Amino acid sequence: MTKINTEVTVSAYYFAGRAMRAFPRAIEYQGRAVTFVEGLRYLVGQGQASTQLYDMQADDASTYRLQRTGGQWTLLGTRGAY
Repeated sequence: MTKINTEVTVSAYYFAGRAMRAFPRAIEYQGRAVTFVEGLRYLVGQGQASTQLYDMQADDASTYRLQRTGGQWTLLGTRGAY
């Protein structure tokens, strides 16, 4: 996975599962819109703090790993992206 570690803007969300959890549908990265078709959510906890990680698959089959801390989204890395 190529490490990036830069803040991104999530421009659209979708909801999945019985609990209706929110997932990013699209992000803006390097001036381009990246649209996701599906993804996995991981909840990582350290003490009382928790971080949400998302492995999202784009429509070109590349994978983007995102981190959500509060309202801030960070693109941690990509695999197979341009």
